Amino acid sequence: MIIITVVAIIVLIFGLVVFRGAPYLPSHASEVEAAFTNLYPLTPGDMLIDVGSGDGIILRLAAKHGARATGYEINPILVGVSWLLSRGNRLIRTELADFWRKELPPEVTIVYAFSISRDTSSLMKKLQQESDRLAKPLTLMTYGASLEHKKAVKKRRGHHLYLFTPLQEEKA
Repeated sequence: MIIITVVAIIVLIFGLVVFRGAPYLPSHASEVEAAFTNLYPLTPGDMLIDVGSGDGIILRLAAKHGARATGYEINPILVGVSWLLSRGNRLIRTELADFWRKELPPEVTIVYAFSISRDTSSLMKKLQQESDRLAKPLTLMTYGASLEHKKAVKKRRGHHLYLFTPLQEEKA
């Protein structure tokens, strides 16, 4: 009975998370590594935020390039998995957090998101708001769906790179 209860809880957690974000799909390290090399070469001066960081593979690959990396994940099981797989790496943090309700830290330079088409307009709005609030450009790398009404700066297979710049305030 305990095993059935545990399995039911796990299925429930993973199922409910799908309504708030993208489903968990492990990333292919070779594709992400190619994107971090060809689209946006990460450096130790970068800070990456991973939206829905899952098991933390994006975080670990970013840290491999010397970048600081923070993952926001709403599934507590995946937060635990990410923490276990990344433990001991001081460049990596995983938070049980909802990206849509978080303010990005001032030092962020790039946001990585596995994107699904239903979230693209919300993602564009969020990145523009954060670029305006931080008064600095932000880079977004998506995997999956491309953003409607925004032209990618670069593309490589399923990865798209976008630049968000702060909007100028109109002077009265």
